[in-house]
Amino acid sequence: MSTQRFKQLPTGLERDAFVSHFGAAYEHSPWIAETVFETGLAPRHDRIAIMHEAMIAAVEAAPRERQLALLRAHPDLAGRLAVGALTAHSKTEQAGAGLDECTGEEFKRFSQFNDAYKAKFGFPFIMAVKDRTRAEILTAFERRLGNDAASEFRTALDEVHKIALFRLREL
Repeated sequence: MSTQRFKQLPTGLERDAFVSHFGAAYEHSPWIAETVFETGLAPRHDRIAIMHEAMIAAVEAAPRERQLALLRAHPDLAGRLAVGALTAHSKTEQAGAGLDECTGEEFKRFSQFNDAYKAKFGFPFIMAVKDRTRAEILTAFERRLGNDAASEFRTALDEVHKIALFRLREL
């Protein structure tokens, strides 16, 4: 079992400090940390896994429209990196996967896949890219374009939860 899982989190925070600290775990969606705090789901323990479970519960209990807004808050992969429209977390994650070093052909494929994916599903392609290569991401992109809307919505939410776990581990 990873020792990261047992990394200590700050506990006993007031609402604003709690939301400030945990609000960035989900892209442009501090409402998740607010929900965790306000509903009493905030863990009384100092474990990342417990916080992550509470945040997942908040997302999963949210109406579909709110979940869709969460998905739409994510940037295109390799799409806006050059113009600086990414959060610090997204920029670091995408750069870690080499998406800031795409060849012209790779960038073109990402752009085509991004456009096709958003046209089909109504939200950007989301994948936890930590420890992934550009080739792996492009392969997943192409494969997931064949999914039906319901399964891709579920897959995208699952990927968002993975991203949040990585971010919680970095806090």
